[in-house]
Amino acid sequence: MSRGGDYERLPMSRSGISASSRPLIRPRTFFLILRYALPMTALVVFLGFYFYEPHIELAFYDRTWIHKEIDPVSPLAGCFDQGRVSPSYNVSEYIYGPKKTEVQAGKEMKMGLDCYNFAGTIKQEYRSPYSSRVPPEERTQYHTYWRSDLAPFGPRQEWMLKSFFATQDTTTSRLILWSNGDLSGNQILQTYLNRFPDAFALKIVDIPGMAIGTELEGSDLLVSKDAKAWVDGDLIRLLLLWNYGGIWVDMDSLMTRDLDPLLEHEFVTQWDCYDKKYLPLNGALMRFRKHSPYLCEAFHIMATSTPPRSGSTDWGALLYFKLWRRLLAASIPPFKVLPFCFSDGRSCRLDNRLPDPFVPDSTAGKWTFGLGLEEGGGLDQVLHKVFSVHLHNQWEKSYPSDGWVDRLLLRRYDKKLEVREEL
Repeated sequence: MSRGGDYERLPMSRSGISASSRPLIRPRTFFLILRYALPMTALVVFLGFYFYEPHIELAFYDRTWIHKEIDPVSPLAGCFDQGRVSPSYNVSEYIYGPKKTEVQAGKEMKMGLDCYNFAGTIKQEYRSPYSSRVPPEERTQYHTYWRSDLAPFGPRQEWMLKSFFATQDTTTSRLILWSNGDLSGNQILQTYLNRFPDAFALKIVDIPGMAIGTELEGSDLLVSKDAKAWVDGDLIRLLLLWNYGGIWVDMDSLMTRDLDPLLEHEFVTQWDCYDKKYLPLNGALMRFRKHSPYLCEAFHIMATSTPPRSGSTDWGALLYFKLWRRLLAASIPPFKVLPFCFSDGRSCRLDNRLPDPFVPDSTAGKWTFGLGLEEGGGLDQVLHKVFSVHLHNQWEKSYPSDGWVDRLLLRRYDKKLEVREEL
């Protein structure tokens, strides 16, 4: 019963259902729409893919992390001040001096073979042979690292060594394999120690000792590590370059060309051709001189920022990006950023990335744009232009027999080393 006698009966349909609750679309009509709408939608999608090239990239970043780690641009620590720069570091020459080569194109190179062709513009200059022996400590120092507690050093890891000795000048360069344990008993490594006594060395890292004189000296951060060797690996490469200068090369790399034309610059590398907004830089291949103020500033950021997350690139990609932005804010020329394909040609679009090293060659024997996989073919020419192939820790995978890595790289390393042994 209603209050105040204002009750009204609602009109009812024949079935007893309120007219206001009648479905707007009858089931029969709904299924009829689906019958024609689905094929039409499929046709539109097909035509869209046929006439257009869709590019869809999704990445999700925590806004709190962005506001905390990316947005702020703190001032530099003063490592570039005249009174603080090491006497061994010539700012006028290394930062502001003229250079022979240009390693930054000034434009994204996602299309076709643009990046590979740009790598080909960097030419190797003729160097007259040294008339006398160059002492090991005076050579160009290459550094790499293997954590002996994670996996033994075996034939798969040996390929990185072979690639170095087959492509770099063994009369003026030296590769130092650093580790957290003693590798001197390894038979593979003993072979290279005996064969290249001036161009190869094994050393054990002393992280606290290498941090002396930096803002990380005595810090609890020096014991940071993770099961992937990412955090400690990022720390070690910076400490090694600070103390000794030279070039860092990740162990999961195959070198394809002498790096000498690049070494007038200090650099990191582009992560991939997509130029990630917040993590665009990579340290798999990097070069800094001894006591570089760039590294001094990097240690300041590490010492004053949030400790690195386990298994993260906080002391890698994020650190380099923070430093790069701070340098710009202080009107100091930043370090160079090598294009992705110089060392990471696998990290781009499906139509122009290097073929997967761990799957057999296509039955058609073709790469992108119809380029051949044969010796002397299009892929072979590209490998002669770039400087390295980064494999991203896929140690459990093997190279297919007679695949492009086997034919165009591994066999050539062995052949080159045989020739050098004869000499």
